[in-house]
Amino acid sequence: MTRRGLALFGLMSVIWGIPYLFIRVAVAEITPATLVFARTAIAAAILLPIAVARVDLRAVLARWRWVVAFAAVEIAVPWVMLGSAEQHVSSSLAALLIAGVPLVGTAFALATRSVDRTTRAGVLGLLIGLIGVVAIVGADFEASDATALVQIAVVIVGYAIGPAILARRLGGLPSVGVMALSLGLCALVYLPIAAVQWPSVMPSANVLASIAILAVVCTACAFLVFAALIVEIGPVRATVITYVNPAVAAVLGVLVLNETFSVAMGIGFALVILGSTLATRRSRPVPGPR
Repeated sequence: MTRRGLALFGLMSVIWGIPYLFIRVAVAEITPATLVFARTAIAAAILLPIAVARVDLRAVLARWRWVVAFAAVEIAVPWVMLGSAEQHVSSSLAALLIAGVPLVGTAFALATRSVDRTTRAGVLGLLIGLIGVVAIVGADFEASDATALVQIAVVIVGYAIGPAILARRLGGLPSVGVMALSLGLCALVYLPIAAVQWPSVMPSANVLASIAILAVVCTACAFLVFAALIVEIGPVRATVITYVNPAVAAVLGVLVLNETFSVAMGIGFALVILGSTLATRRSRPVPGPR
């Protein structure tokens, strides 16, 4: 991985390592659909003016069908499913399960004969990383509703397919325009639902802060960085950030909440780094005929 790819990978690991906590805080007082609307509307309000100023939208609109597909599988469906699931399962469990995204992405790449297929070392890295996530999260397997587990499974599939659409069908298009239109479309879809489910009382300061962070940092900024990461290392390898996300959450728990850092967590973190390194390593090109 190049230095640029490594920097983008590390940044995304942090940015998308924190949403689980903020989603859980937010859905305690507002519905998942309301959260999706607020998150996408704010982020779209930030990105759309930039896209218009850069004249990015015309080229993106020419492939509007794939923009709709990307918005559906990467944002509209997964985000409401994840918010609903986190009303019944712990954020650690959600992060652990979503760590299966690279495996699904690898299977999807193999099934579609993508050029971004993972090598044997990459598959080994995926498995090592998954073991590391299990060690970090430990025995936090609380779930009060089996439906939540199905919802997270839908999230996993969406998160695996979304980057592939972005890379193969929307590649070469301005990333700001793609993300701005996708978020704006989702905001329009969820507007009537959020209007009906709007809270009767003003949410607490913690919820409002969570929404702001999710919209600005974890959405508007994150999607731009993620698009650059996909260009740099490919759609399958980019999803390996889901292995590092639980590690980031665990470290933040120690630093911010004074949680215990166990030996298992330390070993797990090392396995996550090792697995991510193997999984994101590009295969050597096969020499051609001379």
